[in-house]
Amino acid sequence: MQLSSVITTILAVGASVSALPKPTTAKRAVGGVLLCQGANATGDCLYETYTLEECYDVPDAFFQNTRTFAPDGDNFFCWPRVGKCADVCKSPTGCTFGGAFYFDNPHKYDLTAISWEKSLVSFDCHANETTTA
Repeated sequence: MQLSSVITTILAVGASVSALPKPTTAKRAVGGVLLCQGANATGDCLYETYTLEECYDVPDAFFQNTRTFAPDGDNFFCWPRVGKCADVCKSPTGCTFGGAFYFDNPHKYDLTAISWEKSLVSFDCHANETTTA
């Protein structure tokens, strides 16, 4: 008789648990960027979601010491910069490395490939815009 009581209790608990609502999964916010001191997302890392259309100076630990700069794949791009946000760019060739950084940039996990591991000081990110003809 005890065995049937135990089985009945287990079945009742299992039914109660399965009746609980599933937790909702929060959608990832646009603007997530991974910074790491090492290539291939190694060493000290920082992942944060940044507000688009704003400039951010990198934290002191990553100032001119970033080998991974990886936007997380959402519908946005970033402009890494060699100067602080408050600086005025006076370079005739620009103060970024020649283009926007998208999720699929082949160098996002190794800035040494483009000689930027000692250059990143700030960045700003923007929503992708599409136009129809």
